[in-house]
Amino acid sequence: MTEEEKQHDLTKRKFYKAKQEAGFIDSRPKSTPQQQDPSYRLAFRDTDFLLREELRPVRFQLELLKPDMLLDEAGIGSTLVIYGSARIPSPDEAEVALAAAATPEKKAVAERLAAKAKYYEEARKLAYTASSCGMIEDGQRQFVICSGGGPSIMEAANRGAQEAGAESIGLNIVLPHEQAPNSYVTPHLSFQFHYFALRKMHFLLRARAVAVFPGGFGTFDEFFELLTLVQTGKMKPIPILLFGGDYWNRVINFEALAEEGVINYEDLELFTPVETAEEAWAHIVKFYDLDCG
Repeated sequence: MTEEEKQHDLTKRKFYKAKQEAGFIDSRPKSTPQQQDPSYRLAFRDTDFLLREELRPVRFQLELLKPDMLLDEAGIGSTLVIYGSARIPSPDEAEVALAAAATPEKKAVAERLAAKAKYYEEARKLAYTASSCGMIEDGQRQFVICSGGGPSIMEAANRGAQEAGAESIGLNIVLPHEQAPNSYVTPHLSFQFHYFALRKMHFLLRARAVAVFPGGFGTFDEFFELLTLVQTGKMKPIPILLFGGDYWNRVINFEALAEEGVINYEDLELFTPVETAEEAWAHIVKFYDLDCG
């Protein structure tokens, strides 16, 4: 094709891409007061501008778009989401925590947490089992493990996937205290959020099943929002596997909610109590009639 033909090519892009034009600016000296003033920055490269209160709707959109686009590009069709405490230790860590407990009160708490260390292993096994199946549908990977990207139960989930040779997702959140993704999250599937709301949305956009392990306020928040979405019909039913009957029955009286009339007895069937990874995976396999048992 000649130069003249290229100029008349109807499919050729006629405008420079934003990245190219930003490059033009970077290569030129900023020699005048006008060029040096923040007002002259390109809006999409002006961090101070993007962090203004008025730009919150734009930041919402960016936190919705970025993970969604990158997960699409990674070929991830659906996820198995694993919720749970950031404080429950692995079996090895439980022994250390018990030995370090300096007072009777701290020892009592350490003993309770140590008793729940078995759920670290169950989360790890569930993630390993789901990841080992390697299900592909319409060219996309299914039941990819997704956690909050943090320690404890979340770490166990990403760890189980890695041990199965599979990638997994971590949806981290910026908090006032220092924290970082656990080392088992696949780096290019590790995301960081400012808004809890957008993070929770991404947990469920691709979820085909959710496993809920013992946890605190964060786990309660995620679990009850999921129940509300399914109960109200805003979300289609999916397997919701509730691990740790003794724990949940102690901290929440589900039956009392129905007895008080604030939920229906049928709502108690929105989730399935389980104790082991095998039980949970069997329920998912039956729900979707999967070949991978």
